[in-house]
Amino acid sequence: MSFNFLFVSAIIMQASTVSGFSHPNQAFCHIAETRTVSPYQKNTALFASSDADTPFNFDFGEFLKNIFGDDESASKTPAISTSEVKALFGLWNDALVALDPDAIAKRYASTTILLPTVSDLPRSDYEGIRTYFVEFCKRKPSGEILESTIIQGDDYCMDAGIYEFTMGTTGDKVKARYTFVYTYEEGEWKIAHHHSSVMPEALLAK
Repeated sequence: MSFNFLFVSAIIMQASTVSGFSHPNQAFCHIAETRTVSPYQKNTALFASSDADTPFNFDFGEFLKNIFGDDESASKTPAISTSEVKALFGLWNDALVALDPDAIAKRYASTTILLPTVSDLPRSDYEGIRTYFVEFCKRKPSGEILESTIIQGDDYCMDAGIYEFTMGTTGDKVKARYTFVYTYEEGEWKIAHHHSSVMPEALLAK
């Protein structure tokens, strides 16, 4: 049981006893009518006397905000435009072109999954992701998005479509389907899910 629940319950029961309410529900409804300005008023308003038959209206959400404050704005995911979502690929690709496995791995969220293009092994932690790109970077790849669809939700955004890698060591081009799902973590958008797979029809034609 949470501290907040115990704290609210104790306030309601105490208000019922001190203020002479016949039932804790009446005390609760009376508390919900109060408005706080200072810590002193927050404490004293809870125990103010009132006629139990007086009509009342209350907002439970507002009641909790009065006691515990409202930190909704602190945790709110910031808005991001379609063009900004597309630009997130550029940050990842810049690290790829720089052949920096650590910088690439840092683009992924603390809770993430990478289903890579040229490995059968899913990667779900920093070291696993870094190890994959150590090998992939040996080919000196550079990526380019050919087709992109952006989808946005309340606390995530997704870029999915088709991209193509040019391997600097050989000049070969590899086209693949991709999905990037981004979540907001530690002040920036990071990759929570990355799926990359070679175009299937080319494989089936062989």
